Amino acid sequence: MAEAEEGLLGRSGRVVVTAIAINATNCVFKLFAWLYTGSHSMFSECIHSLADTINQIILAYGTHKSIQIADSFHPYGYTNMKYVASLISGVGIFCVGTGLSFYHGISGLISPEPMEDFYWAYFILGGSLVSEGSTFLVALNSVRKGARTSNMSVRDYITRGQDPSVNVVLLEDFAAVIGVPVAASCMAVSSITHNPISDAVGSLLIGCILGSVASFTIYTNVTALVGRSIPQGNLDKINAELESDVMVRAIHDVKAIDMGNSLVRYKAELDFDGRELTRMYLDKQELNALLEQVIKFKNIDQLEEFMLRHGESIVDMMGGEINRIETKLRKKHPEIRHIDLEIL
Repeated sequence: MAEAEEGLLGRSGRVVVTAIAINATNCVFKLFAWLYTGSHSMFSECIHSLADTINQIILAYGTHKSIQIADSFHPYGYTNMKYVASLISGVGIFCVGTGLSFYHGISGLISPEPMEDFYWAYFILGGSLVSEGSTFLVALNSVRKGARTSNMSVRDYITRGQDPSVNVVLLEDFAAVIGVPVAASCMAVSSITHNPISDAVGSLLIGCILGSVASFTIYTNVTALVGRSIPQGNLDKINAELESDVMVRAIHDVKAIDMGNSLVRYKAELDFDGRELTRMYLDKQELNALLEQVIKFKNIDQLEEFMLRHGESIVDMMGGEINRIETKLRKKHPEIRHIDLEIL
């Protein structure tokens, strides 16, 4: 939670900022390589890096915004901004990256043009593979740390989109690490055969890779924004802690929603033990004094006043017990940011 709340200075933020710097540099070099060679595959790689850079700037904004303090318009805070930014990023990858790659690849198939020498393009692709591979390893390391903190497997951590900003960086750079060899191979085949068709096919293949990444990114973030439950194992632990309290006989209609930034909103209906609550109240009273008051009752009005006074005190005690239970839950499960307990 501490890491999540540091915004761009936290673990996720550092990964995103690092990715922005590296992808922006790669985009510039790939642009020059495309202008020099006219390669369709290199154009796709340039667009890929440009889309990654723009998307990660959006992610940086979402990461920064997600730690903004709750206000009257957003009483539960802005934690979902990470998912919103990641969703926009996924749509951007699909529209810009996949769309332009497909367009350029199809154009190359329909109207092939003579190609220039790819010599310098291979060096730029090699440098891109090293830099984007480094970013991929940084993002993967962050995912592993997050998975250990959340007691989840790396696979579940990624598929559930627990850290959407790092997830997008990881998947984009994974696509880049795969896309660079694809582009280089297709360019090499075109150079050897002196046929630009293979280079155009490389652009289509890169478009397919980007489309797959974009589809997965959109799916995981839409699922989170709609309202996704926390893992069942974590929910069972919270429920067991609540049911073990002496004041709770049973719990019903339990809901625990992942709010993002490793924060949870928990809601449950409680079957409160009225006898236990009353017993606790009476333990704090002088029973002999109460008995004397009851014996002296002369009419119904005195009985009513007695019941109203002590009934109000018992209800106040119930409020205190609910606060105690919420405090205990937060202490045992610090990921719970908001608790809504309703008395049946």
